[in-house]
Amino acid sequence: MTAPENPRPDPRPRRNRLDLEPDTVERDLVKLVLTVVELLRQLMERQALRRFDVGDLSEDQEERIGLTLMLLEERMAELRDRYGLRPEDLNLDLGPLGPLLPRD
Repeated sequence: MTAPENPRPDPRPRRNRLDLEPDTVERDLVKLVLTVVELLRQLMERQALRRFDVGDLSEDQEERIGLTLMLLEERMAELRDRYGLRPEDLNLDLGPLGPLLPRD
């Protein structure tokens, strides 16, 4: 006895398949990299605020850190715009753990 043939393909998209379109792969890779950079930027910003509150930084260091964080934020915005990403697109959903980045 032979198995019955399926004359019609399954109309439902398969979720375990990867979409390997070059534009999609590049955008997804950029999204992942920008997510990691944004996480690090937020951590650096919090650390700088803690050091500022404690008085652990000189005036010159405060100025340099502030300028560096501002420039990094501007560059991140440029890259998000270039790839059509919004800030919330970088906040990966970790399922039961919740979002990766804290919501401001």
